[in-house]
Amino acid sequence: MKHPQTRDLPKLQSKWPTALATLAVAGACWAMFITYATNQEKISSSVFRSIMRSLKADPQLRDLLGDAIRPQPEWWLNGDPRIEGKIGQLQGNIDVSFRVKGSKGTGTVYFTSIRKEKGVPFTVLRFKVICDDGTVVHISDTLPIEH
Repeated sequence: MKHPQTRDLPKLQSKWPTALATLAVAGACWAMFITYATNQEKISSSVFRSIMRSLKADPQLRDLLGDAIRPQPEWWLNGDPRIEGKIGQLQGNIDVSFRVKGSKGTGTVYFTSIRKEKGVPFTVLRFKVICDDGTVVHISDTLPIEH
């Protein structure tokens, strides 16, 4: 009886490309989730609500942007605005920026506030809106900002 001819075994394909691709996709999904979750936390904060209340009450901003001033939604955040920066009330620093729009125009809000020591009220360092046409509106310090 004759044995079949010996032949080489097929070469195994490397699993590294598949593993790296899976790792890259998982890392991107994790980063998107963290971005979305921290953005939601900022949106639901009392600081953000107070900032929006002050923006809607400012007469000069209403003249420039129009009525119905609201955060500008982003499609990739499922219609929520993108809040950049940090809200660290316990650490005593708040520094955020985000886009707003009204019936006449749009702009970017910049808000910075610090607390020098525990138990002392926050001090607003910067609270302005730069409209897309270049106009800068300093939001009135007389409006109450609650932290």
